[in-house]
Amino acid sequence: MSKNRSPIRRTTAVAAAAAASFVLAACGAADDGAAAGHGGHPAQSPSASSSAAQGQHNAADVAFATGMIPHHRQAVEMADLAPSRAGSAEVKQLAEAIKKAQDPEIKTLSGWLTSWGEQVPAAGAAGHSGHGAGGGMMTADEMDQLGKASGKAFDTAFMELMIKHHEGAVAMAKTEQADGVFPEAKTMAGAIISSQTAEIATMNGLLGKN
Repeated sequence: MSKNRSPIRRTTAVAAAAAASFVLAACGAADDGAAAGHGGHPAQSPSASSSAAQGQHNAADVAFATGMIPHHRQAVEMADLAPSRAGSAEVKQLAEAIKKAQDPEIKTLSGWLTSWGEQVPAAGAAGHSGHGAGGGMMTADEMDQLGKASGKAFDTAFMELMIKHHEGAVAMAKTEQADGVFPEAKTMAGAIISSQTAEIATMNGLLGKN
């Protein structure tokens, strides 16, 4: 009996050892798979997070940049008239401040659109007729009349038109802050709201509307 049991016990022991080895091997394979999976993520995560960082924008950000570029260009165009046509030093200083603030923003906005693979509005597309009905943009006729005015008449027309223009920009910036996701665009929108609201108050004061 004992002689018969020994082979059986040995066989059972060998089978148990084999089973244990199989289980350990399976666990090891699972661990290796998990490690490979974790190891694979770091290899993919940087590129994924990198592209997310580079492309962390939405349609509202694109609309903000695309709309604000021609809007700013028109403000700069208006400001360029002031040195030779404005009657008051205050209006000339205001026009210079507007140009100094908005010229660099046009470049920044254009850079964002390019990096996003979006089309930058053409330099000549100030949108007098296309945007004249919205965003506070001036119509071609309004721009022509402003260009023909001088002295006090220019000052009054410039400030009244620029107030309307600024109000449009502030509305666009508020939309970006509410709907956009690109951090730099939201920061610029905040700066536009702050600076242009202050300029509106200044112009209203110069017009005697405060």
